[in-house]
Amino acid sequence: MPDNITFLTIPTDWRIPGAWLEIDHSGAVRGLPDMERRVLLLGQRLPTGTVAAGKLTRVSREVDGVNYFGRGSMLAQMIPAALKAHPTADMWALALDDAEFGVAASGSVSLVGAPEEAGTLNLYIGGQPVRIAVAANATGETLASDLSDAINARPDLAVTASAAAEVVTLTARHKGAEGNGIDLRLNYYTGETTPAGLAVTLTPLLGGSGNPDVLEAIAAMSSGAFYTIVMAWTDQPNVAAIENELQGRWGGLDMRTGHSFGCLSGNFSKLAAYGAVRNSPHTSFVGLKGCPTLPWVVAAQFAAAVENSGANDPAIPFRGLALPDVLAPAEADRFTDAERNLLLHDGISTIIFDPAGSAMVEQVITTYQSNSFGMDDRSLLKLNTKWTVDYLRYVFRFAVARDYPAHKLAGDDVLQRISPGQKIATPKLIRNTLIAAASQLERVGLLEDIAQFKRDLIVLRSEADECRVNAVLPPNVVNQFDVFAAAVKYIL
Repeated sequence: MPDNITFLTIPTDWRIPGAWLEIDHSGAVRGLPDMERRVLLLGQRLPTGTVAAGKLTRVSREVDGVNYFGRGSMLAQMIPAALKAHPTADMWALALDDAEFGVAASGSVSLVGAPEEAGTLNLYIGGQPVRIAVAANATGETLASDLSDAINARPDLAVTASAAAEVVTLTARHKGAEGNGIDLRLNYYTGETTPAGLAVTLTPLLGGSGNPDVLEAIAAMSSGAFYTIVMAWTDQPNVAAIENELQGRWGGLDMRTGHSFGCLSGNFSKLAAYGAVRNSPHTSFVGLKGCPTLPWVVAAQFAAAVENSGANDPAIPFRGLALPDVLAPAEADRFTDAERNLLLHDGISTIIFDPAGSAMVEQVITTYQSNSFGMDDRSLLKLNTKWTVDYLRYVFRFAVARDYPAHKLAGDDVLQRISPGQKIATPKLIRNTLIAAASQLERVGLLEDIAQFKRDLIVLRSEADECRVNAVLPPNVVNQFDVFAAAVKYIL
């Protein structure tokens, strides 16, 4: 029968003499909880990989990408970049095979003329240098053969090469549209020059089409929860599919929050047009023009850096996070302040570069721009806001589950008559739990104006279900100090 104190393991009808003490750890943890935040990289594999397509695989070392998904594969390039930005992440990868109907992007390097002097040919493919010695008076055919051999001797590159006469044809290792984003250029660093007399013509990689279907990856990760997702593909059908999946997970019955990151390569008009047609709080895209680094590598490092910061404190601005593997575009290709401001109004996140060319995060926004009525809505525009609110939800949920794991429910009017040792919940007690959690959140700078929270908090016993308590939680979320504006009104 019930007693004045409820025990977990000691029954009330126990008659054997002795001192029986159970260990109840349910109330031991009083601070703010840690939230599980796993990172998932989605990309393509090569047949040389040992892990089959569609299999979730935990990765912790740079060589995992090579061993599991094939040297030169998307994931072999993404994993090191992500680990460099977030070496302690609980990181997973899920690969898809190239689509059977896909077409690989291709480009070429044409080498014409006779070098007047010895030197070095400095070719950059996806930001990675390939250099060959150039002898005076060497023929284009010889140089093309040497360059092709040098490229194929680099199995980590995103392309393979073949030479015919004076032309080197480059073919993306993967089929699909993302191969069109593989940058091709000469002489990236100051001081690098092409020997006089040698004419080099670059034809950009184009013609790639047919990305894998991300629905296959979604099915494979259907039972898992991944907080930060890097998706190598940026085509509209795949992006829409991941947005729909993450929207379904965001609701109150699932609560497996996830956010997808991608990188777009293009000029201002292309990026603005892309962002303008998206409207999801669950995707973020960074946009760059003329960046040598592979777009999927940029996406992986960008997302990992943001996740690393957000896991420590979701409300601290992501501004200034270093991206060591992202090579700066030429000065003429870097977006101006005005252009970046417009891109941020079109749902595109931004990266900036210091005078030395080092890349860093400037602003991270989602593509959410308007509500269901088509009206401008900033409520989930900033990723800081989404992640802060999500952590608040987790804290409130944790607090209630911790304090009332298996309790009876009664009205507030019986509190004075019920023994303090009873496992019982009332709306007033639950309210106190929520206020205590809010006070902890205020102390760590994630919530402000606790007086407003107490005033607007509603905790009521349901009228439709006698075993249910309904609540409205009104936290005033902290914001980010992004802009300081002042007028200097001087006096002579």
